[in-house]
Amino acid sequence: MGNITDLCRREGTCPNQYNTWSKEFLEAGKRRLKGETERQATRGQVDDLRSEKGYLKQVTAKPLLDSDSDLE
Repeated sequence: MGNITDLCRREGTCPNQYNTWSKEFLEAGKRRLKGETERQATRGQVDDLRSEKGYLKQVTAKPLLDSDSDLE
């Protein structure tokens, strides 16, 4: 295995960027081990979750509404 500079050159990134990512990853791991699991969601993640929430509401509400009409 080569050194970090060789790895970065092969993958097309600069060593400074690698060091930044590595430090962020290690810090996130430390926070996770302490139980600090909250993180910022990306806009795409928020949109996906809202879409899924709407879908789940539809799928669960229809059977409930149908079962209520069966009782009458």
